[in-house]
Amino acid sequence: MPLHEGKRELDSIPVGALGVIPMEGCRAMGEKVDQFLVEWRTERENEHKDSLAFAGYQRDSYIINTSITRFGTGEAKGVINESIRGMDLYLLCDVCNYSMSYKLCGKDNHMSPDDHYSDLKRIIAALGGRARRITVIMPYLYEGRQHKRNGRESLDCAIALQELVRMGVDNIITFDAHDARVQNAIPLHGFDTIQPVYQFIKGLLTHVKDLTIDKEHMMVMSPDEAGTKRAIFLASMLEVDMGIFYRRRDYSRVVNGVNPVLSHTYLGPSVEGKDVLIIDDMISSGESVIEAAANVKRKGANRIFVMATFGIFTRGLEEFDKAYENGTISRVLTTNCIYQPQELLEREYYISCDLSKYIAFIIDILNHDSSISDLLVPNNRIHTLVERYRRGEML
Repeated sequence: MPLHEGKRELDSIPVGALGVIPMEGCRAMGEKVDQFLVEWRTERENEHKDSLAFAGYQRDSYIINTSITRFGTGEAKGVINESIRGMDLYLLCDVCNYSMSYKLCGKDNHMSPDDHYSDLKRIIAALGGRARRITVIMPYLYEGRQHKRNGRESLDCAIALQELVRMGVDNIITFDAHDARVQNAIPLHGFDTIQPVYQFIKGLLTHVKDLTIDKEHMMVMSPDEAGTKRAIFLASMLEVDMGIFYRRRDYSRVVNGVNPVLSHTYLGPSVEGKDVLIIDDMISSGESVIEAAANVKRKGANRIFVMATFGIFTRGLEEFDKAYENGTISRVLTTNCIYQPQELLEREYYISCDLSKYIAFIIDILNHDSSISDLLVPNNRIHTLVERYRRGEML
């Protein structure tokens, strides 16, 4: 059945009573997801809704009451405050929410990804195997940047995935994994990595009114060779050309946790006079995308729009402010699937792409044990969106 912007009709029997557990760092997202689920399931007409298989199908909220109790030493325990026996549970976790803190020996200690991951495991442990199925939705994959081994070093992401499935997790859903091949660590369990390309295009077309989407006026670019596949997908959806930057690194040194870039070389067709969409999985320091934007701007590009699933901005927003003021970039788009500081939301060049409805669709469909293939590859929806924009229906 095709996916529409509104509710989706589902006729199959749910796997179990639906329960959503947003970790504290993902509470705002969880509440928005819950609102969509409540609305859809209240309005949905189904002749079997009153049967035993649909018991508890319509509720005022699907959020399960849980808590993390923390001791003065920084140690903690997870607590489930209501029955979850036989339920189909979806745990939402944002390991990047550095705004969260806890008391450690009387001092404020900001939560790291390790702390968020530990709290997730505490809640899973508290479930005690009573749930029928457990799905973890972790938009930013924990330790996803340490996905391969070079020399004698840890392989953190693979270990974390194996740890979760040993604890009883059936499926793991993430967005734009740094390298999807890490799923080979758990080949017998569900693992989906989702590209939010539809949300990027929708955010751009909703906020920018004078785009011409064709090969003569627009192109897509990857700031490095690792993101080529992502750029190819976006370019093919928009039916425009693409280019990439080749980054030569000094692998003999590590500076601030990364190998420094020695050179940035552009490979691709002319960008002169074209609007350029630079797409990446994340903005960490922002150095790569700003350098790529400055490079193509010098080559005569028109407007430059930066898109990234995760806007972390580890060095703050000052460099992006300068790039916007001097005309290097026109807009920056990231999603709300990780923590967004208020100062970012207040920037006039920033566009937030909301994924709460998308995640609610995923939960609703999977609870009915139906296919999410049209969510994973949203070709038709993207083409429909572009045609609506060309007809002037998006603004």
